Amino acid sequence: MRARSSRAPLLLLAAPALAAGLVWAVAAGGETKQAATDPPSWRGLVDTRARVALGERSIVLLKTPSLARHLARVHFATESQERAWTSQAFAAQRQVLTTLALEGASVQPDFTYARVVDGFAATLDPRAVNLLNRMPEVAGVFPVRAAFPASVSDGVLSESRFGPGSGRRPDVDLPGFDGRGVTIALLDTGVDRSQPYLRGRVEPGFDVVGGAADASARADPQDPSRLERHGTELAGLLVGSGGPGGLHGVAPQASVLPIRIAGWQPDASGADAVYARTDQLLAGLERAVDPNGDGDAHDAARVALVGVAAPYAAFPDSPEALAVQGASDLNTLVVAPAGNDGAAGPTFGSVAGPAAAPAALAVAATDGRAALPTARVVLRRGLDTILDRELPLLGPIAPGRSLTLQAATPRSTRGLAGANARDFFDQRGFSLVAGRAVVAPLGDDPQQTAEDAARAGAAAVILYGRAVPPDALRVDDQLDVPVVAVPAAPALELLAAMRAGIDVGVAIGRAGEPANAARGAVASFSSRGLAFDGRVKPDVAAPGISLATSEPGLAPDGSIRFGTVDGTSGAAATVAGAAALVAQMRPRLGAADLKSLLVGYARPGGAAVATGGGTLDVGASAVGEVSAAPATLGFGTWSGPRWRGEQTLVVRNVSTRRLELSVTAASGGDSEALHLDVKPERLTLREGREASVTVTVTAPKRLASPIVTGAIRIAPAGGATLRVPFAIGFRPATKGLLGRARLSETSFRPSDTSPAILQLRAGDVVADGGVQIEPVERLDVLLYDADGRFEGVLARLRDLLPGTYSFGITGRDPSSRRLAPGRYELRLVAWPAPTETAQPTRERVDFRIE
Repeated sequence: MRARSSRAPLLLLAAPALAAGLVWAVAAGGETKQAATDPPSWRGLVDTRARVALGERSIVLLKTPSLARHLARVHFATESQERAWTSQAFAAQRQVLTTLALEGASVQPDFTYARVVDGFAATLDPRAVNLLNRMPEVAGVFPVRAAFPASVSDGVLSESRFGPGSGRRPDVDLPGFDGRGVTIALLDTGVDRSQPYLRGRVEPGFDVVGGAADASARADPQDPSRLERHGTELAGLLVGSGGPGGLHGVAPQASVLPIRIAGWQPDASGADAVYARTDQLLAGLERAVDPNGDGDAHDAARVALVGVAAPYAAFPDSPEALAVQGASDLNTLVVAPAGNDGAAGPTFGSVAGPAAAPAALAVAATDGRAALPTARVVLRRGLDTILDRELPLLGPIAPGRSLTLQAATPRSTRGLAGANARDFFDQRGFSLVAGRAVVAPLGDDPQQTAEDAARAGAAAVILYGRAVPPDALRVDDQLDVPVVAVPAAPALELLAAMRAGIDVGVAIGRAGEPANAARGAVASFSSRGLAFDGRVKPDVAAPGISLATSEPGLAPDGSIRFGTVDGTSGAAATVAGAAALVAQMRPRLGAADLKSLLVGYARPGGAAVATGGGTLDVGASAVGEVSAAPATLGFGTWSGPRWRGEQTLVVRNVSTRRLELSVTAASGGDSEALHLDVKPERLTLREGREASVTVTVTAPKRLASPIVTGAIRIAPAGGATLRVPFAIGFRPATKGLLGRARLSETSFRPSDTSPAILQLRAGDVVADGGVQIEPVERLDVLLYDADGRFEGVLARLRDLLPGTYSFGITGRDPSSRRLAPGRYELRLVAWPAPTETAQPTRERVDFRIE
């Protein structure tokens, strides 16, 4: 048994397969390509991630209850009951697939799900999607998205810069507890289990991507020297032990169950890139809650760390969000990185999926470094000094002595695009930069430029162009020389003097270590909230820059490899390790209680949309006496003087004593214009008991701020206060979710091979003091005849990020019958997120069938 301003450029996005009367594609810049020949792909706003071809992959969710939904209703179940419920979910899927086959649409699922959700993932043609959307058993058909490791890293460590107190270690400790007896499922790339730093704390695991017998780190099929590294790095942050200078993970005695949901897979160009798909993520969560695969989730991992992020996909009702809720119902806390897409907003931000799931513990990254390495850089032209300034080092190597060097440049830099490896050698293969200071533009990939220069024998690298933060380049075996960034103007003066034959030089002084004035601040790359339901996200913050950890394989000299991680996935690993410590100390806590303690007892600081409850404080969380569900709130968007927002909190006594509680609410907005009412204001709860609290918000006028945040404070007499962050939106409702829709031909004959092309813009990206994402929760393409009679739904798409979409109108109705000659009308309806507080945007397009 168990207990609007100017619009920014649109994104290129993936659409799911559409209905039988359509063939579909996604377009950018007015170019249309049919999906059959060029599968669509997705790219973020400011994104160097690989373009991924997802084809017509979709996730189909059924209305039949999953194992998690059954258990959420009854709370307790035997092993045989859980196996029976799992079997019922699979039976429902087989019935749907049989119905499809009888209709002539044979579907072979890639994955089936029964524990966290009930459904399957498959490549679906338009007719199958249409049939599924019409089935009463189907809850929805959703797009499969790409998700990427939420950090960058590599290399070797210097003990002096990564010692205790440096802020470059996952320094989270709970005296007397080390995670013993707690299993953490790690959903990421494969893990190098032979790494001595992991000391046998990593189980064989499961390979979702390749179907192999274990979750070992795999090599790039096109370059066997390149191993997947991200999973090994996060495993080191979790359970590493015996590293240089006493380096260790947060929960060194916990067990890691690696589940390889990400790894080397073909990208849109045909090369291999490391990424995951959301259908693979769901399959990984299925394994995390049922490691032996017998349909009974009593063996579920206590914590699941998801190391990947689907950029900007902050949908609260997506399959991955529902799966995270299912995992929580099965008592697995899912910890996920908030994303690495930086500031956005002012309302909907850049939070990734599955971190945006209401049940997920979304983690932001802060800068924990105590000091930043700098060096004095002097650029000389003849006897004149062009630049003399103390500048931060971008890479891991600091000069041990002053360097006076001749300057050199690559053969070609192709403008600001940068140089490649060949440009550092002449046509005979001799290095142009050996022993010199390379001066080159930052380019699109400054990491690669610096590594190529170092491999060519450069003694230092001087990059110029845009501003770059300290330690922006990752630690890497290949990057063994100092790298600095200088302003463009003096660098260009130096290069002009070189071309004119004037003697020039570069001097780099010994490194200094001034204190980091930004210590504790949110990292510039860390994604900000809100989620698309208006809920505060991220939930909590933790250090996520230059965290020391393990790397796969061995260094060139045969020693153990260590490196650093930069990103919100490193911060998430720290929090997941902390969750394991608290779970060991307090094994009776449920997943929702565990999340609430970590969020509600965090150290307040920073904007709620950047840090949620604040910075992780594992000591305060471990002794917290009260939990609240949900751990963060969103009251939606103000819609007029009579607007009223209401949310219910379930407050639970998780202590060992009777508690007298006071409940209050406060915001940072205009107190005269914003009214918060809490009922009841006082509670008495015995050990293990819970009660509901209703929080109501009214505002007779619109406030100037687009977002007002605050917190519900639940204070036990004689104990620490739990905080539940909340947000209220005051930004006007979106009115432009659909751009003008156009048909390439307004009069045409039915054709499956040469359809008329309908092109439209769905959603928006608005420059409104930042990058404001305006998603579409649902887009319907409806067919009407000339008399206004409804012919049916041609397409229904869910959870769309902004983009330009193209559909092929074949001249068939939703049942695949050819339309009779005459006039028809397409009515397009786009519902915003969240749908509760805004009206849809509508467009009409007329056409004639000849």
